[in-house]
Amino acid sequence: MGANTKYKDSVFSFLFSDPDLLRELYCALEGVTLPADIPITINTLRDVLFLNRINDISFEIGDKFVILVEHQSTINENIALRLLMYIARVYEKIIGDRNIYATKRIRIPRPEFFVLYNGVEPYPDEKILKLSDAFESTAFLGLPEKESLDLSVKVININQGKNEALVKKSKTLAEYSAFIAKVRECEKETGDRTEGMTQAVKYCREHDILKAFLEKHGTEVINMLYVEWDQEEALAVRYEEGIEEGIEQGREQGIEQGLEKTARNALAEGVPVELVQKITGLDLETIKALG
Repeated sequence: MGANTKYKDSVFSFLFSDPDLLRELYCALEGVTLPADIPITINTLRDVLFLNRINDISFEIGDKFVILVEHQSTINENIALRLLMYIARVYEKIIGDRNIYATKRIRIPRPEFFVLYNGVEPYPDEKILKLSDAFESTAFLGLPEKESLDLSVKVININQGKNEALVKKSKTLAEYSAFIAKVRECEKETGDRTEGMTQAVKYCREHDILKAFLEKHGTEVINMLYVEWDQEEALAVRYEEGIEEGIEQGREQGIEQGLEKTARNALAEGVPVELVQKITGLDLETIKALG
């Protein structure tokens, strides 16, 4: 099955595109109980030109909180910076046409940031990533390392066997984790991604794991998941190729630097430029610039 690019959502964001499920999810993440009548408003960012998601999920709880949730199978160390950019755009949506230049203070909902991780690489049950960790040091100026801006992201491992008490507080989150684990298991057993996904959907429907969701959207889920994982693999390959290319470039630069050093030393000993060129193979302009 080829990747179908019309599926712009991830399975996770598609599953949790319901306000009641977001209420359940937030209560599990924070260990609180929200009143049933408090409104949940989804304001996930969309690309105006391509109609696909920019962030995974963002939603307001009443007018008191704005929650941004990212789902990742590979932890991106730049996630705090990305979320800073997302929250600025989300606030633009929330504020609308209110005048930010007016003298009266505009009240805005308090932000909270979460990453839900379910990748295959080992990761702690919970970790805090901070924007300030990326800041350049000012110690060379003798200035204190004070932070005038920061953003903290709570990364929570939702793989099966991790954070079980938390995951169990959200039936949907627990079943989502079980579904992804089953997909990986079936793919490994069959040796085929499409067959593995199909078997996993069938198994979960028969064992009451996201049953209603998969009965209604089973084919879409397989397509979304296929596209999602296909893109992740493509990015991983691109990253590895980038590393290999960087190593090759470094090797070439090292050779060139070595030749330039040889040329510089030869010139210092009074070796004629023409002879230096024969020895190193460098062009005359480069050699003359080294002299």
